[in-house]
Amino acid sequence: MMGRPVKHSLTLKGHRTSVTLEDEFWRAFREIAKEDGRALNDLAAEIDAARDPDTGLASAIRVYVLGRYLSAHRRDTDAIPT
Repeated sequence: MMGRPVKHSLTLKGHRTSVTLEDEFWRAFREIAKEDGRALNDLAAEIDAARDPDTGLASAIRVYVLGRYLSAHRRDTDAIPT
């Protein structure tokens, strides 16, 4: 069950911004940044720069996290011999 959204501040290109995500997404986002050896703010800035201007940053982060987890799942599934 998803928790209530939690607001955190990020610094993107020297500017502070607040992003509200469910705690589960914050944990997953931090895990991805750690796995990649990147600062959370740097990963957020990359996602921010790549997103459609009509898409909010929080939504873009959620889609990014989901995409990473789906990619990992597909790799795991493809590695299972049939």
